[in-house]
Amino acid sequence: MADRAEMDTAAQPGPIRIRVFGRTDVGQIREHNEDNFLVANLSTGRRGLMAEDREQLVGPHGTVFGVCDGMGGAAAGEVASQLAVDIVYEQLTSDEVPAHRDEFARRLVRAVEVAGARIFHEARADRSRRGMGTTATVAALLDARLFIAQVGDSRAYILRGDRLVQVSRDQSLVNQLIEAGQLTEEEAETFEHNNIILQALGTSETVQVDLTYVDLRRGDVLLLCSDGLSGMIRSDEIREVLMNYEDPLMACKELTDRANAAGGHDNITVIVARFVDGLSDPSPTDELGYAKYALPDGQPPVESGERVSTHPELMQTSPPSEEAEREQRRLRVSYTMVGVATPFPGPAEGAAQDGQPRETPAPGPGPGPERVEHVVDDPVVLPTTGLAPRTVGALVVTAMVLVTVLGFVLLR
Repeated sequence: MADRAEMDTAAQPGPIRIRVFGRTDVGQIREHNEDNFLVANLSTGRRGLMAEDREQLVGPHGTVFGVCDGMGGAAAGEVASQLAVDIVYEQLTSDEVPAHRDEFARRLVRAVEVAGARIFHEARADRSRRGMGTTATVAALLDARLFIAQVGDSRAYILRGDRLVQVSRDQSLVNQLIEAGQLTEEEAETFEHNNIILQALGTSETVQVDLTYVDLRRGDVLLLCSDGLSGMIRSDEIREVLMNYEDPLMACKELTDRANAAGGHDNITVIVARFVDGLSDPSPTDELGYAKYALPDGQPPVESGERVSTHPELMQTSPPSEEAEREQRRLRVSYTMVGVATPFPGPAEGAAQDGQPRETPAPGPGPGPERVEHVVDDPVVLPTTGLAPRTVGALVVTAMVLVTVLGFVLLR
């Protein structure tokens, strides 16, 4: 279609103006913060959140936001998430002005793929970092169309008017079971294996990046977050905060404070971006939700030598080498041996990495609002990417039945 090959600037009232802020917090239980985030104006080359960066215009190179939730322990998770945001930024700033949307979207997917390949090779080269990985949810825009590239379960939401809609899809076992009809939303909140994700950057040589899009409207609010937020407070509470706090800085602070007040069982990272000018007004006929974006054929090879997968809907992923497959099997075993729930000892002190001291609100009297209860657990990567949801559900149910029968036999 014509609007896919050319940037649709005719319908835009002017340059897109964004107010943005991001915050990451260690939480109440973890000893280290393994999350990282990225806010960068690709046209000016400015990356970060100095005062002058918190309000910006989208230029010809575009703007990018990203949240990465690292895993691996012994500071390896922090290394993986930092590598991810650095490599994505490097990849997106190393080219000329994109000619059209598809080229921009292709660069975004390629940047995430390259990050995954480099993290994988970094982990293989350093024994202390074996098994490290990270989620990545990266949103970028060149014009009114926001592209979202996702690996893992860090989320993207859009607030439009009084509606909060999740526009990403968790690549997790829990979500697969929900889609297969094996779990309800209510059962998922207390499901014991809710820390299992289906893929992450760095745990295998290739990843399948889920590319989706949103056609933005004036007044839209984008929220990117790690599961340290979405796993601790409900979506209606997130919606309330985004509606009541127009300043992205205050919205980020309130969200992290509420996640900490709910227990702060994991690192908490949020980015809030408010699109204030340069977009069409919302219409009652607008559609808003999870929408996949299929890139046309012709993705260029990666210059750095890493083999990365092409877009899953269009091309076959090249099979990994025998050595890479052996390494991947070893990593799968090591993740399985970690266990599903590994509580950490008591709370640890930490500071938000946006330059503000972390404040821990004291709980008020009475029971307070209902919270989502979670045990503290390390993410476990389950290599089931590409399987149908019903197949994953059947495999999990079968495994649970076998474990139950085996336990009964052994106890007798």
